[in-house]
Amino acid sequence: MSPLRPALFAVALTLAIAAPAQAAAAPKITVENGRTQPVFSYADAVREHVYVESPVDSDLDGKLDKVRVDIIRPKESGPGLKVPVIIDESPYYDNSGRGNESERKVYDAAGNVVKFPLFYDNYFVPRGYAVLNVDMLGTTKSEGCPDIGGKADVLGGKAVIDWLNGRAKAVKADGTPAVADWTTGNAAMIGKSYDGTLANAVAATGVEGLKTIVPISAISSWYKYQRSNGVIYNYDYASWLASYIDTDPAAKCRQVRDRMDAEDGDDTGNFNRFWAERDYIGGLLGDVSKVKASVFVVHTVNDLNVKPDNFSTWWKALADKNVPRKIWVGQTQHVDPFDFDGRRDLWVDTLHRWFDHWLHGVRNGITQEPRADVEVGPARWITQRDWPAPFAIKASLRPAPDGSLGLKPAAKNSTASFTDVAMSENDMVADVGTAKPGRVAFTTGALPLDLRLSGTPTADLRVKLDKPTANLTALLVDFGEDARVDWRRNQGITTLTEEDCHGESTADDDACYKKVVTNVATRPLEVVARGWIDVQNRRSLSASEPLPAGTYGTVKWLTLPQDYTFKKGHRIGLVVAGTDSTYSDETGTGANVTIDLVKSSVIVPFVLGTPLAEMPKDTAKFRGPQQPDLPKPEMEFQFF
Repeated sequence: MSPLRPALFAVALTLAIAAPAQAAAAPKITVENGRTQPVFSYADAVREHVYVESPVDSDLDGKLDKVRVDIIRPKESGPGLKVPVIIDESPYYDNSGRGNESERKVYDAAGNVVKFPLFYDNYFVPRGYAVLNVDMLGTTKSEGCPDIGGKADVLGGKAVIDWLNGRAKAVKADGTPAVADWTTGNAAMIGKSYDGTLANAVAATGVEGLKTIVPISAISSWYKYQRSNGVIYNYDYASWLASYIDTDPAAKCRQVRDRMDAEDGDDTGNFNRFWAERDYIGGLLGDVSKVKASVFVVHTVNDLNVKPDNFSTWWKALADKNVPRKIWVGQTQHVDPFDFDGRRDLWVDTLHRWFDHWLHGVRNGITQEPRADVEVGPARWITQRDWPAPFAIKASLRPAPDGSLGLKPAAKNSTASFTDVAMSENDMVADVGTAKPGRVAFTTGALPLDLRLSGTPTADLRVKLDKPTANLTALLVDFGEDARVDWRRNQGITTLTEEDCHGESTADDDACYKKVVTNVATRPLEVVARGWIDVQNRRSLSASEPLPAGTYGTVKWLTLPQDYTFKKGHRIGLVVAGTDSTYSDETGTGANVTIDLVKSSVIVPFVLGTPLAEMPKDTAKFRGPQQPDLPKPEMEFQFF
């Protein structure tokens, strides 16, 4: 051995011993079985907040409003590891809270959120996402005034997407610039009720970077939320809601609220510019033709807060534009799919795969699966190609002067009459075999087979009045004792004490939530579909046209959509009445309404296994029992 070799060997050995061990590789996005894996630490995640400059000055203080954005993202995210974003923009973070357990944001001494409501942060941050809880303009820690679906609401949320993609400015709490160099710019918006409405609104602007939205029990048209064909549900509702969600002193935004009261058209109930600004299907700020994001709709057919025509019309418009889409249709009331009985794990996994596909580009097959999941009974679900059920047959059910409802037109010159007075829905459907001055009612005989309604019934009446107008109500009713989803009681669910967990937890923010079960009640009848119209809006929502007294006119309108099975042996009922005091604050006009039965019907989309050539006649002069009294929905429960 050369005399130099032992020395070289000794030096090499010394260097080897002294060299530090190679640092462990930093986590990176990991995909297995078509799903991103939880490889990032939730406890170590970056928690920060910024203020994004919007293009509006909604509080009229001479400065552009800033949107507060609370952020939680993997510690490793940055210029070297960019992650996509899940956004829940909400006006409720400091008032009613979010979710079934009404969670609010909790802040640390530095003003950063240490408890983010809901499970999105706990579950998705470890899987390589950032989660943003955005305070809608005019609420919580954002500047400005609530605009209730209008310009400020829409453009404030859009500004956040623009900032994520380098098109808008933001500052940190100390006023220094904030740059989103940690994100790919790919964003999703999700949320229930107002939160989901904001997702619809921002998507309708066509903003670049918004890849998908998940609107849950969300509004697509604020007119539909507060009107039905000219019939007003609540007067001056926009200003009331603005006052509720704005926790600043009342004087700050009074001018904005007064403007909404002046512009909402409560004197006529007509569609005007105020409502056009707040329509996301074909409105002034955006429309469905601009939507670039995929859409995962979740709604329930018994949601009489955000009524289901808000999802059905949006869904059809998306289909007409061939927007990539998916849908879940439930039977409870205003309930998040996280709280659908027995579906929580499936919901979390489905949402995970949906976000992975649209935000991370994971090919997991979710877009090749059946498009629709539909609840067809208490906690009983099916999947189908689309919604409504394809190949439904439209059956025209025709009323007759003897109180029957069938498939054949009534005899020539047959009529029925009632007076437009304010009646509760309970009174309208009670004792249908007994004449009442404020309604007329018609029933089939016992059904020879199950009939599933899937879609939107149409009321098609020929009427004459002795006054210029009347409010009309059409109710499609299932008469028959049965156990049904009790959506009236606590939205249709009961919260248990047992919890389950989805995601990682810290001492400040756990990922565990109470389980729920569906409420079920045995009742003698169920109002299946409801529809309302002011006769003077029969041809136009934006212009009133009185019906000349004593002259017949056609009044045709859509009821709310449904998915419901009338069981064998039950009877189908049609009730036509005046002003529905359960869902409208209007008073009756006092008009006498005469229906030409020969040219009147209700058109129902049935999913049939066997063609129905005859509708059995109700020869027993069936009398439906009194429906249990139902309280009118109060304003404070109208939206959350």
